[in-house]
Amino acid sequence: MFLGLCAGVSWADDYPRMPGIDVLHYTFWLQLSDSTDEIVAKTTVEVHFVSGGETGFHLDLIGKRGMTGMRVSSISEDGEPIPFTHKGDRINVLPLSPTRAGERRSYTIHYRGVPLDGLVIADNKHGERTFSADNWPNKSRHWLPTVDHPYDKATCEFVILAPEQYQVVANGLKIEETNVGADLRRTHWKHSVPISTWLMVISVARYAVQYVDDYQGTSIQTWVFPQDRDAGFYDFARAKRPLAFFSSYIGPYAYEKLANVQVTAPVGATEAATSIFYQEDFVTGDRTGENTITHEIAHHWFGNAVTEDDWDHVWLSEGFATYFTLLFIEYAYGRDQFVEGLKRSRTRVFEFFKENPDYRIVHDNLTDMSKVTTRNTYQKGAWVLHMLRGVMGDESFWAGIREYYQKYRDSNASTQDFRQIMEKFTGEDLSWFFQQWLYQGGKLEYWGRWSYDQERKQLDIELNQVQKGGKTFRMPVEIGVYGVGEPQIKLLQVDEKENQFMFFLAKSPTAVVLDPNTWILMESDFIEKTNFF
Repeated sequence: MFLGLCAGVSWADDYPRMPGIDVLHYTFWLQLSDSTDEIVAKTTVEVHFVSGGETGFHLDLIGKRGMTGMRVSSISEDGEPIPFTHKGDRINVLPLSPTRAGERRSYTIHYRGVPLDGLVIADNKHGERTFSADNWPNKSRHWLPTVDHPYDKATCEFVILAPEQYQVVANGLKIEETNVGADLRRTHWKHSVPISTWLMVISVARYAVQYVDDYQGTSIQTWVFPQDRDAGFYDFARAKRPLAFFSSYIGPYAYEKLANVQVTAPVGATEAATSIFYQEDFVTGDRTGENTITHEIAHHWFGNAVTEDDWDHVWLSEGFATYFTLLFIEYAYGRDQFVEGLKRSRTRVFEFFKENPDYRIVHDNLTDMSKVTTRNTYQKGAWVLHMLRGVMGDESFWAGIREYYQKYRDSNASTQDFRQIMEKFTGEDLSWFFQQWLYQGGKLEYWGRWSYDQERKQLDIELNQVQKGGKTFRMPVEIGVYGVGEPQIKLLQVDEKENQFMFFLAKSPTAVVLDPNTWILMESDFIEKTNFF
C-alpha cells in the first residue's frame, strides 16, 4: 500500500481466530449487471479441519443494512443443505456432524446484495461503468464471505459473469473467457499460491491490455482504460527491472504473473497479488509514479508472499516495501539518490514525531482499522531496516533477509520471527535494537563536539544524548575523520547519556563528521570545539 514493552512479546489484534480450521481455497462466482449494483454470488470454501470435534466456524460477511449489505439464502456442505446463522457481520457455519482432525470439507454459500464497500461500482473518469475491488485492510467482507484477516491464507479463483463489453482481470492466470448467450461473457481466473483475503481482487471494465514482457516465465502485463492506452503503456513499461532486482537479491518471485492495473477504486495504489491496482489518475504518461510501482512490486515479497501474522506487525509489509524501494533506487540510480530518499523519509518521520512522540511501530492490540498504518509504519519502518543493516553488516543482513523470505514465503510472520532469523546471522542478541526502535516511541538526538590536542596527538570527542523524556538509546555510531590522508571511520558505541572518546591521531583533522555514511535515524548538532568553550 502506498499510503514499557518487552521486545519478545508479540501482541495480537482482537480478531477471533479459529486455530481448529484452515481455509485452503475459495472459489468466488459473481454475476454483475449494468442495470443494478446488486451482485448475485456464491462462494465455495474448502476447509481443512486441523483439530477434531469442531461443531462450527465463522466467515466474515457484512449483513443486510437497509439498501446495502449481503443476504445469505443457503449454505451447503458437500452438496447437502446445512443450518447457519448470519448476524451482523458474521456467518456461523454449522457442519452436519462433528469433524475429524485432518478432514477436509467443502461449503457453498449462496448470497446476493449491494456492497457498501470493498467492491466499488462506479463510473471511471471517462464516464464508463467499472467494478473494482478495494479490500484493504479488512473490507473483503463487504462482498466476499471469507476469513477476513491476514493470518489465514488460501488459494482462490474468480468466475465472473458480466456484460460482454467488459474485460475482467483478477489474481493469477486466466483459464477461461467465453461468450455466454447474446450479451454476457464468463471469465475465469485462478490463483494457485496462498494469499490473504484482502489481496483477492477483481477489476471489471473496458481495458486496453499490453503483454509487456516476460521474466523467467512470469508474464508482465499492463491493463489501462482504452482512453489512457498510450500514457498507461508508457508509465508501466519499466516493471521488469524491479521484478528482476528483487528476484535476484531476495529470492524467486512467488506468483504466476505481474499486472499493473488502472482502476476506479480510490486506493492510491494497492499491491493485490499479481494484479497491482492504481487509482485512475495515477496514469499520467510522464512516469512520475515509478517509485510507487517499485514499492508495490516489492510488496510481492513482503506483504504478499511473507505476510504479517496480524495487523500489529504491518511494518513487515510497509516498512519493508519502502526500504526495498530505496534499495532499488540505489541499484538503478546510484548512492546519492538512495541517500536523498533516506533523508526525505527522515524528515517525514520527525514531522510525524512532533504530533505523536510516543508512537510505536509495533502496535499493541490494534482494534481501529483506520489506524493500521501511519507515516511511521512506512518511513520509520524503512529506517529501522536500514539501521539494522548498519548494525549487522551487509553480508549478514542480506543472508538474513533471504532466509526470512525463504522460511516464511506463502505464510505468515511476526516481528519476533524476523528478529530470530536476523539474530541467527549476526550471532548476537538483537532484542535491544528491536525494543528501542519498534516497541517504544521517542526520537534519538545527539549533541556533540570534537577537538584535537596537538601535544598529545589525540582526537577528543564528546557525544551526548539530549532527547527529552529520559529514554537512552544504544547505537554504534560512525565518526568520519578527514584531512589526515585517507579518510578514517571510527566506530563509537554510544550507550549512555554522556559519552567521551579519545583516539590517537598523528595530525590535526580538517573535519570530523558524525554519521558520514547516513546510517542512523537521528537529529544531531556536532561541532568543533574552540577556545570559546
